[in-house]
Amino acid sequence: MNRKQITLWCGAIILILLPPFALQTGSPYLLSLGSRILIYALAAVSLDLLLGYGAMISLGHAAFVGVGAYTVGILHFHSSAAEPVLTWPFLFTGSDNGLLVLPLAALTAAFAALIIGALCLRTIGMHFIMITLAFAQMLYYFFISLEKYGGDDGLSLAARNSLPGLDLGQGSHFYYLCLAALFLFLFFAHKLVNSRFGLIIRGAGNNDRRIKGLGIHSYRYKLTTFVIAGGSAGLAGALLANQTEFVSPGLMHWTLSGELMVMVLLGGLGTLFGPVLGAAVFLLLEETLAMYTEHWMIYMGPFLVLTVIFAKHGLFGFLSGDKEKNG
Repeated sequence: MNRKQITLWCGAIILILLPPFALQTGSPYLLSLGSRILIYALAAVSLDLLLGYGAMISLGHAAFVGVGAYTVGILHFHSSAAEPVLTWPFLFTGSDNGLLVLPLAALTAAFAALIIGALCLRTIGMHFIMITLAFAQMLYYFFISLEKYGGDDGLSLAARNSLPGLDLGQGSHFYYLCLAALFLFLFFAHKLVNSRFGLIIRGAGNNDRRIKGLGIHSYRYKLTTFVIAGGSAGLAGALLANQTEFVSPGLMHWTLSGELMVMVLLGGLGTLFGPVLGAAVFLLLEETLAMYTEHWMIYMGPFLVLTVIFAKHGLFGFLSGDKEKNG
């Protein structure tokens, strides 16, 4: 095996064996931290589809994380209050059933991405960046205004969603659910970017005018990618809401979009697997440095600068010896 395959297998083995290691060492906090890393990794990988492959620099990706989280929170609120979510044009009640809630969260975020992307993708460059940021901030203030769902204080969940055969209240069960979601999306995204669809997205990201000159309507491909990224970010938001048992408008703030972007750059832009490593390093550094100072980002900044300078393809490219972007 080459260095890239060894790196991937080592990472997969560590992730799979983390729960039994935490159980043996009596460190349940490792499961909570591991689940958080997996959730943020899922959101970061979805952003990498936009940044690393489509060259779509979005500062509003956190909006879809928040939409997915609020889907879980609102359905739980109505389920607890025995109050329907909708009465027209059809009756729709709240639910805590994960088989319904988790896919619905992803679909709701994907629908939001469809609307936002259809407008944003008609612009390029700085205009695209600012419009995605504007939409995210609009949703942020919209959910602040929803006093029924806690407004600025957020919304608490009494319990996690239920799934047949799983007890998501147990840390190991929830961890493996997050791991399965991440592995499935990585497999799907890997197949996607190495297909004809992926070649068009990469081509449009490098030179959109040339792709259009070949008679290919790149707008549809970009919009499809934007919707896929938004839906997977919504699933990450739904899992995050289950882990913390709390949702708030802060999940839609632009700072979360910035953190996800740092994870992508830290791990390796256009590598898919790099953002997983980036999320792990970012959150582990945050946990470690926060024990010594509340201004931990002061140390994170130089670390990111050094990574960009000396590991131009990110930490994953450095470890795997992968010299080619989007390889």
